[in-house]
Amino acid sequence: MTDFVCIGVPYSLGEKLDERNEVAAVRDSGLAQAIGATWVDITPDFAASLDPVTAVNRALAHTIIAHRDRVPLILAGDCTSAIGAAKGLLGDDGLGVVWLDAHGDFNTPETSPSGFLGGMPLAMLAGRGEQHLMAGVELPPLSEKNIVLTDARDLDPGEAASLKTSAVTHLPDIHDLLTAPLPSTPIYVHLDVDVVNPDEMPGMSYPAPGGPSLEETAAVIKRVARDGHVIGLLVGLWNEDLVSDDRALQGTLKLMRAFVDAVQA
Repeated sequence: MTDFVCIGVPYSLGEKLDERNEVAAVRDSGLAQAIGATWVDITPDFAASLDPVTAVNRALAHTIIAHRDRVPLILAGDCTSAIGAAKGLLGDDGLGVVWLDAHGDFNTPETSPSGFLGGMPLAMLAGRGEQHLMAGVELPPLSEKNIVLTDARDLDPGEAASLKTSAVTHLPDIHDLLTAPLPSTPIYVHLDVDVVNPDEMPGMSYPAPGGPSLEETAAVIKRVARDGHVIGLLVGLWNEDLVSDDRALQGTLKLMRAFVDAVQA
């Protein structure tokens, strides 16, 4: 029987989301109790770091390591928490990444039209572009050949060019991940819920039209969790300020439950 720990990261780019309750909504849903999981909210030490995003990632990594005997289910306000997740999960056998996202998050300062840090974490994990967050948690770059990106239907031109010449496996059709080879290493699954068609998953800060349905996404998550050596999941959450109902919460819970049930099976 697999044991889980739910880890709340209610921060976006190092800023506490005091007036938004996405993480709290998942906590209050009863999912943790239903799967027998402990719930822990991270406690960053902002005084120990000049960079608040680094402080958040250090706290996340330390929390994962403190619960090493459990599979972490990380609920995060943005995708930069992938750095702390990878640091906490990385072991002697390396770490592979399966990244589900409407965006590539493969920009660097040179390719990004906006310079938005939240569009760069996957590139950072691969050792590309800005590396101060990686250095801040003492995380070495991961091998591109062990990274699988699926969907990423909304790419900036320079980002798309970088991705094309990289060793990252990009599967634009999420259905290909139902049969595609998975990394042979332990796997970190990164699920930004904006990968789901916004008609079913409202409240995205950066919505991208189209995309797979909830059912299609759940099927892919089940396959990865069933066939891969998955050791952790991070869920990048919706923006509560942009919703008027609970569809985003219920969709997120559906995807998380699909993951948990597949791991348990």
